[in-house]
Amino acid sequence: MVGRQADLVVLSDTDRTFLEAQVRRHKAPRSLSDRCRMVLLCAQGLQSKQVAARLGIHEHTVGKWRRRFVQGGIEGLTDEYRAGRPRTVSDAQVVSDFSYFVRVLTP
Repeated sequence: MVGRQADLVVLSDTDRTFLEAQVRRHKAPRSLSDRCRMVLLCAQGLQSKQVAARLGIHEHTVGKWRRRFVQGGIEGLTDEYRAGRPRTVSDAQVVSDFSYFVRVLTP
């Protein structure tokens, strides 16, 4: 039995450069770097199952981000708007607080 055909991921030089930079960047959000890593592996011709096994995630997650990249490019890798209460703490505050606690708690 054959499953659904996965979308083919074709990267331009600009896209590949951006994705590789995000994977190497230490200050990039983990979720974005994981998505970039998935897309780069998909572009190498690996199946979603293979990418999922290599990264330790579910194959449906790989399929979702593969589809989102094919449909929306780099912009497709960002989080979509979610309904609910707006955030009360900014990313800068989280980083600041985290840095403070690391300094205080590290002997």
